[in-house]
Amino acid sequence: MTTMSPTSIAPRRMAAAAASLLLFIAAGSASAQTAAADTAALRDVKFGATLEGYYEYNGNRPPDRSVILRAYDTRSNVFGLQQAALVVDAAPDVAASRRYGLRVDLQFGQATETVQGSPANEPRPDAYRNVWQAFGSYVFPVGRGLSADFGKFASNLGYETNYAKDNQAFSRAYLFNFLPFYHSGLRVTLPVTDKLSFMYMLTNGIQQTEDFNGYKSSHFAAIVKPISQVAWTVNYYFGQEQPDGGEPGGPDGFFRVFDTYVTYTATSALTLGVDVNHVTNEVLRDDPSLSLQGLGTYARYQVNEPIGLGVRWERLDDEGLFRGIDQVLQEITLTAEYKLADGFLVRGEFRRDWSDQSFFPGSGGADDLRDHQHTLLLGGVWVIGTKKGAW
Repeated sequence: MTTMSPTSIAPRRMAAAAASLLLFIAAGSASAQTAAADTAALRDVKFGATLEGYYEYNGNRPPDRSVILRAYDTRSNVFGLQQAALVVDAAPDVAASRRYGLRVDLQFGQATETVQGSPANEPRPDAYRNVWQAFGSYVFPVGRGLSADFGKFASNLGYETNYAKDNQAFSRAYLFNFLPFYHSGLRVTLPVTDKLSFMYMLTNGIQQTEDFNGYKSSHFAAIVKPISQVAWTVNYYFGQEQPDGGEPGGPDGFFRVFDTYVTYTATSALTLGVDVNHVTNEVLRDDPSLSLQGLGTYARYQVNEPIGLGVRWERLDDEGLFRGIDQVLQEITLTAEYKLADGFLVRGEFRRDWSDQSFFPGSGGADDLRDHQHTLLLGGVWVIGTKKGAW
């Protein structure tokens, strides 16, 4: 057997050590690059959380403490948790060579019971109960960028949004409560110019994460910004929105919505808005249609940095689509806002609802119906996170 001399072993040990060092350096470099990439990716992700709480007094004092016609502030004489929400958003960034993105909004509180997973329109309501939005996005290199979103997203119909921080009032409008809250499907948006964009959505239907019939609904929209102070949206939505119960030959009537709203920023302090709406629906194609015409007007004035004032007036001429009876509904809401910090504001609100029918529950029980309802509300809105602007 041949024995290797110490002088021949040393160079080999040095070579092995050098190779190990190179591997260590390479691994460290790869790890550093991965960490840098992960850090860069996290910089693209925006996080947000909001909490909306309130106390409300109803002048009619109904025994069950209900506040009817409200989407979120549905109980009086209680300390109410209107909504708690968490948002994770990584929108596409074409300039940074990242054409894809995603967004997830989770929702909890009284709002969830109103807008999420009703057995009337969701085959499996509990499966999606707390998922307000969840969609993935990709921007295709078509024209100025064709943006495609797939999943579940808040409806574009109506002037107001889900989050109180982005509305001028704490309570939501009739039209927010009546119009679709969310859709699931495919949404594409194409900006044609700096002043004009088109949107098309193919969806399961109204408040349907999973479809309850064999038909899909369509939504066409144009977003127009003729001048910097004006933002105008025109929507047309139609589809067969009657459940078939899993049986062939279900109802074939159509639900149609024409909705248009405009925001005008008159000055840095004064903002005005209008929402006009016409809806028709029939259960069977040959049935006579029921209709609803709605009008909402908005004005907000920022007195100074912390103080803002707002007024909203609505009128709905409803043949029974909203609350099951033929009536003319109106409401006026006066809101005063005080911003104590960037992430915390307080709103005081007086609202009067009235009808041409005896419709609102009174203090005397089921037989005590009145033609009006007065409420006083004090609400707080908390917002934290890295996601800025409107949600």
